[in-house]
Amino acid sequence: MKKNRSDNIPILVVDDEENLRHMLLVLLSRERYQVDLATNGEEALQMALKTNYDFILSDIKMPVMDGAEFLSKAIENGIQSTIIMMSAYGTMDTAIECMKKGAYDYISKPFKNDEILLVLKKAAERERLKEENRQLKKELRREVSFADIVSRNPRMLEIFALIEKVCDYKTSVLILGESGTGKELIAKALHYHSIRKNAPFVAVNCGAIPHTLLESELFGHVKGAFTDASTDKAGLFVQADCGTLFLDEIGEMPLPLQVKLLRVLQDEEIRPVGSSSVKKVNVRVISATAKDLEQEIDAGRFRKDLYFRLNVLGIRLPPLRERSEDIPLLVDHFLAKHGELFCKGEVRLSDDALRALVGYPWPGNVRELENCIERGLLICEGDLLDVSSLPDNLRGKSAGCSNIGIQPDSLSIKKAEEMMERELIRRALEKTGGNRTHAARLLEISHRSLLYKLKEYVME
Repeated sequence: MKKNRSDNIPILVVDDEENLRHMLLVLLSRERYQVDLATNGEEALQMALKTNYDFILSDIKMPVMDGAEFLSKAIENGIQSTIIMMSAYGTMDTAIECMKKGAYDYISKPFKNDEILLVLKKAAERERLKEENRQLKKELRREVSFADIVSRNPRMLEIFALIEKVCDYKTSVLILGESGTGKELIAKALHYHSIRKNAPFVAVNCGAIPHTLLESELFGHVKGAFTDASTDKAGLFVQADCGTLFLDEIGEMPLPLQVKLLRVLQDEEIRPVGSSSVKKVNVRVISATAKDLEQEIDAGRFRKDLYFRLNVLGIRLPPLRERSEDIPLLVDHFLAKHGELFCKGEVRLSDDALRALVGYPWPGNVRELENCIERGLLICEGDLLDVSSLPDNLRGKSAGCSNIGIQPDSLSIKKAEEMMERELIRRALEKTGGNRTHAARLLEISHRSLLYKLKEYVME
């Protein structure tokens, strides 16, 4: 029910008795219902197929088509109205059968006016609660899963909402985040929730292709452009025309090619290697990197103008260690996903194993967690995945040492202190984006001490 009051709520009264139809018309109109009348089930069915009634009051015993048959036909035809049967003496058993088949309730004739109004009020309240329940379930599904991304972390939910808001625009998007946080999943969500979803989604890892071949891969080439160019080749921009091109690890792109990419983004046209002509393209570009591009700009390895062109809309994904509330959800997701692939049936995680997973910092993020669950499913026996099926660095008391690189059998305090200092410095620099002054503040040491330790541990 979308309305809380009876104002203009459409209702259909079905009865072959004219006096009863008139009485209900007067009563319900006084309560501000919008009332239509039908004399039998066949007439009512035709009306209900054309008009979305919130409620239908139907007698059971009628000529042409009785109330029981009308109810069956209404359900067969997908009519969503709440149907209440009106039962005279001798048809009580039929009324109960109608409820078993899908009627909401029945009321016995003769009835008082207040009885009809009370039944309608209860039905309206039930519909309101059903609608609230549907909305809550819809919201819960949204919180748990969005385009194969499982999360209820507030920052991730903000990202989901942002995707829904901007997905249809051609605006360039830059996705930042550590390796394994799900940058490509976010790119796919942007594409497959947009008006471009039926066009190609083309992904390329800029760090996985030799620099000498990357230009040809992106923009294509013509026959004879270089030694091995025996035929014309369409580049990825052409393949992604009208769709989305995902440039993963954009921070690995060589500077000369960055200039050409900037020109493509500005002019929306590409020039294949060796060609004298240009070709218009309609491509949404989404890029991603685990690098700090502002640091790369300061170091002269990335163009500032390209950064601003790519970063019209920036999305920064939190690492898994900052969304630990998602770990149980992700575990269930991966257990179901890989359990089905391995024909393992329903496998659950032991409490000790879950505690180990939640307490681990996950440097490899969601990808590392998925690999861990996949490995555990392969190793575990039966339907319980316990600590013994987890990798060594997640087991028992040694896990804390393993996380910072200390071997479980090492007893050297000096070595442990060195490894601990290295790890804390690394985390502080990572958290401050490489700002040494701020990192020293977090570490509660002087800036000079930090510089000395960076030099000592060869971490500059």
